[in-house]
Amino acid sequence: MKIKLLLLLPFFLMMNSNSEEAVFWGKNGHRVTGKIAEKHLTRKAKKQIDKLLKGQSLAFVSTFADEIKSDRKYSKYYPWHYVNMDLDQTYEEAEKNPKGDLVTGIDACINILKDENSSEEDKAFHLKLLVHFIGDLHQPMHIGQKEDKGGNTIQVEWFGKGTNLHSVWDSKMIDDWQMSYIELANNTADLSKKQIEAIEKGTVVDWANEVHKITKEVYKSVEKGENLRYQYSYDHFGTVRTQLQRGGIRLAKVLNEIYD
Repeated sequence: MKIKLLLLLPFFLMMNSNSEEAVFWGKNGHRVTGKIAEKHLTRKAKKQIDKLLKGQSLAFVSTFADEIKSDRKYSKYYPWHYVNMDLDQTYEEAEKNPKGDLVTGIDACINILKDENSSEEDKAFHLKLLVHFIGDLHQPMHIGQKEDKGGNTIQVEWFGKGTNLHSVWDSKMIDDWQMSYIELANNTADLSKKQIEAIEKGTVVDWANEVHKITKEVYKSVEKGENLRYQYSYDHFGTVRTQLQRGGIRLAKVLNEIYD
């Protein structure tokens, strides 16, 4: 019996690798944000980050918070990936999750990184989480409605194949562009110093409220069961690229403030 199972194992692995459940949502998007952030780091911040991550890049560690989801010992961090807000609410007005949310998770990571008494291990762990969560903050469907789990239960089609609205914004449009994360990061809008400073302004709560305005428009952009194709990407991929760039710039801003 054991021999048969061993022989069948490659087949099961192959089948599982093709299922959407086996894919961590938005890998390329998170890597883009990490790569962009690296361009905006101060020399001092980069040195401290390199030391903590032992040479690993922000792009490389950007998917860590998704990778640990499969381990139940990290279940306390699951709610830190999102914020539930009604469409007519601000973050301040929304009912708070007692287990925490994306905003409180980012704050917790920042506090640990600033704490001189935190161990190097804790700092490295929470730095990896921070990179991911600031990326999540700028994906509009991570600040969505509780009743549809940020668009996860809004079923649509992407070029005739079943998916959901959250997935379209997390990965479908990005993956359909067929560019590597480095290519996407290297083809961002050319911003002036004043434009970058304007993006950097505000708090994490301000950024959440800003992104939530986009979330409202995303909900309006589809009907349940709609087959989304080239036109949808044409209309909205520019917003995806803008959000990836803003996430990277703001991630660098937060890191520079921690280490400078």
